[in-house]
Amino acid sequence: MLWASVWGGANDRSLSLIQLSQRPLEGEIMRIFLNFAVALALCSPLVLGQQSKPLSDSELAAITSRGRFLAEYDFASWHATDVVLALKPPKGVVSRYIARKTDVGWVVAFGRFNEAKDAFLIAYEASQGSSPKEFTVKTYDPPQKDTGFFYIAAKRIQISLENSHLEKRPYNTYVLPSGSGQMYVYVLPAQTAADVYPLGGDTRFLVSADGSQIIETRPLHKTILEVKHSAPAGKKPAGGFHTHVLTDTPEDTDVFHVLRQTPPLPEFIGTKSGNYTVETDGIIKRVK
Repeated sequence: MLWASVWGGANDRSLSLIQLSQRPLEGEIMRIFLNFAVALALCSPLVLGQQSKPLSDSELAAITSRGRFLAEYDFASWHATDVVLALKPPKGVVSRYIARKTDVGWVVAFGRFNEAKDAFLIAYEASQGSSPKEFTVKTYDPPQKDTGFFYIAAKRIQISLENSHLEKRPYNTYVLPSGSGQMYVYVLPAQTAADVYPLGGDTRFLVSADGSQIIETRPLHKTILEVKHSAPAGKKPAGGFHTHVLTDTPEDTDVFHVLRQTPPLPEFIGTKSGNYTVETDGIIKRVK
């Protein structure tokens, strides 16, 4: 997407992923495979000595909910962007888009900060119609000045990017409301090829209600892996697998990674606290 992309500098890497061809993925063989991969990951000094325990059902459900929100946000932004691009916006009018979920569907605002950076100037506003892919666009000329949701969200995105360690590639940003007026901001590597899905190199920030302060920074994965749907001739890919080094839980973006793929494929995740699978509907299950 044109306005979702931000370019960054260099970063480290340390995550592993295997794309599995179609074969039985349960039972004793799968359990041994997962445990072996996790054992290798746990040799990392990043996790030695850490204590962990399996997540509760409610914690897993919360991860699924946030991951599904990211997938909806991405889908809405994608189709809204297509409609706005068809209008051929003048250069400099739009530097960022921000999506907001409402009771009647998604609204995506396209614009930029004003010179004083005390307002977000909305040049285009795309509203979802009767189907998820349908968007209609309002054009504001001059741009509409916003000091509410979109302005605060833009501030949160800006401070998050300023505190991100980015590689030299495009990134997308997502905002998700949290409690007490705070908001999560996700900074994720952008997809640059139709059948290649980047996984990793992502960070989640918790930003204050006024958008001026980062309360929490959570690196989700370190390595950026370009996951391509591929398998030996005559077979179909059955799923992916990776181990977590920075955290010992499935992450919101693991769910997003599964749901954004066409078609969705399950993802098997090895952590110190246990092994998990993200199903094609985003549900997270423990692997025993």
